[in-house]
Amino acid sequence: MNYHYYMFYKPFGCVTAHRDDRFPVVMDYFSHLHNKKLSPVGRLDRETEGLLLITDDGVWNQRMIHPAYLVPKTYDFLALGTLDEEKLKRLSEGIVLIGADRPTTGADVIITGQSVLSEVRPDLHPDMQEKLKHNLPNHPVVSGQITITEGKKRQIRRMLKAVGCSVIFLKRISIGEIVLDEGLKPGEFKEIS
Repeated sequence: MNYHYYMFYKPFGCVTAHRDDRFPVVMDYFSHLHNKKLSPVGRLDRETEGLLLITDDGVWNQRMIHPAYLVPKTYDFLALGTLDEEKLKRLSEGIVLIGADRPTTGADVIITGQSVLSEVRPDLHPDMQEKLKHNLPNHPVVSGQITITEGKKRQIRRMLKAVGCSVIFLKRISIGEIVLDEGLKPGEFKEIS
């Protein structure tokens, strides 16, 4: 059988599902291919954008998302708050999320910048700008890259929240060796081998 693999730039506001009553779904972007076997590799929540792989190869799909394979997933993020050495250490050691009985595997975090909300807000999605309109303009914002090897529900948002940060932008840029093509715009995809 000939399997297909697609690199998709999932846009903000779109749900990783085959159908949803309230929001557009990622599989709408692939309906013209008339391949009912296509499925997303893992999930990105509605407010997360970036790299999502779509395939009809079920075995490969499982290998990419199963925690036993420890496939690293890297994201760019912006979060309200600050990250000091102690918080970074907690993230690197893993965090017991609310409702969990054991910690996540550790996350690698690289801080790429510090600013304030008024500087970054104009670049955020309009939905997020609206959500943040009552926050103080001088609220500190930290930017960085975070890499995890698990994929628990809303894991990065929950890990950062546990150290006092609130994610306002999240974009997956790579899964394993596969890096999001910078030429793709949100909603676009290309076939890969």
